[in-house]
Amino acid sequence: MAASLSYLGFFFLLCLLGSTNAQDFCVADLNAALTPSGYPCRKVSSLTSQDFAYAGLVNAGNVSNAINAAVTPAFTPQFPAVNGLDVSILRLDLAPNGVIPLHTHPGASEILVVIEGVICAGFVGTDQSVYINTLTKGDIMVFPRGLLHFQINAGKSNALAFASFGSPLPGLQITSFALFASSLPAEIIEKTTFLSDAEVKRLKAFLGGK
Repeated sequence: MAASLSYLGFFFLLCLLGSTNAQDFCVADLNAALTPSGYPCRKVSSLTSQDFAYAGLVNAGNVSNAINAAVTPAFTPQFPAVNGLDVSILRLDLAPNGVIPLHTHPGASEILVVIEGVICAGFVGTDQSVYINTLTKGDIMVFPRGLLHFQINAGKSNALAFASFGSPLPGLQITSFALFASSLPAEIIEKTTFLSDAEVKRLKAFLGGK
């Protein structure tokens, strides 16, 4: 019995010591270098309440572009308070015919909630299974980490959605941009995608690739 109490006391001591060393938050010091575990922390003494609020998602993004869409993120570089907190968010604006092309977030899963309009959204599993939904106001959809997914305005008016992530830096790679907006040689793209030379050159010209 005495031994059990001793072990119990030791356990609580460890918990107490751990709690005194715990860090509630780590507001990013964006002037320092990014590390694999995030940005270094700013000194707590330099922080105010305003560091934990962000108004950058209030205004609609500029959808006057090739995809008729705008993504406005609140990741660590825009909202340093999310550094190390395994959470972030972005605003998605889609004009009629707007599209977020097939892309992945290698660092986090995503949940999308529709605020206005109609959005067709879906993802492709690693077994080539396809999951597509037409979402309206109040609907949500989840996109597992690393899987190809997309969003399309399926209505006749502007659509608005917010997407949250399980990381302050979820990462992004847009498939079509990686292929056709880069300097990846056309011959390699043709071999690996089975597209014709004419189609590859057309897409590179459209997206500004070399």
